[in-house]
Amino acid sequence: MGDIWPTESLVFRRKKLGTRSLPFTDMAVPKMHICLFLKAGYGESDPYPSRSVKSEAYDIQELADNLQIGEKFYILGVSMGAYSIWSCLKYIPHRLSGAALVVPFVSYWWPSFPDNLSREAFQMLPQSDQWTFRVARYTPWLFHWWMTQKWFPSLSFTKIEMLSSDDVEILKSLSETPNTGKEKITQQGEYESLHRDIMAGFGKWEFGPTEIKNPFPDNDGSVHIWQGFEDRIIPYTVNRYISQKLPWIRYHEVPDGGHLFILKNKQCESIIRALIYS
Repeated sequence: MGDIWPTESLVFRRKKLGTRSLPFTDMAVPKMHICLFLKAGYGESDPYPSRSVKSEAYDIQELADNLQIGEKFYILGVSMGAYSIWSCLKYIPHRLSGAALVVPFVSYWWPSFPDNLSREAFQMLPQSDQWTFRVARYTPWLFHWWMTQKWFPSLSFTKIEMLSSDDVEILKSLSETPNTGKEKITQQGEYESLHRDIMAGFGKWEFGPTEIKNPFPDNDGSVHIWQGFEDRIIPYTVNRYISQKLPWIRYHEVPDGGHLFILKNKQCESIIRALIYS
């Protein structure tokens, strides 16, 4: 699941080079200190049953303070990891130097969103995903059962037909390099990691993204959304709408990009350079 639906958030500032699963090693950008933020229940992060969208921002802030990476920092979130970025933009904008959301998570129940837009985007999903997200939203106490039962399909994201042709090629190239440590991401069980992540994302939000105020009114930072037009997991229509409602967001739509285009060296470098140089 992690290869197709990344749940990563990154916190970094310009200091010394660090590397992780994204292709930072050969990038022609200033040296940086990069910290991978694993949400509660992932890896060795303590489980947090009452986690929420709001708690994500304060977890990131606490991590930044404990690591003493500075008063301000950049943040980047990929796919499911991007709802943590919306949280930071809402609750701790004063701590941010910039933010990037890459193929960002979409909730079909966001406050202040047009019903027709949410409904149309939701209906683009496979029926199995629609039911899974409904269960996460309305009956979260049944979610673990739903995700483990065998009578009905749950998520379709691991199926090859859910990927664009570009995503398939990226996965083929990645399969040539062993992904050591992958099993440690969900070592505490999928219920404490992925399942709680989905329930938090599709749970109740105190705000919708279009209600967020510009965190950089003096142009001393920037916010970017990167969306693949060929993404079959995250509907581009919703993220395009957000960028239209919030003109201070710099929207980048990759014409042939799917859900995994950040795993290409050139695309990853473009994302990082746009974030720290604009």
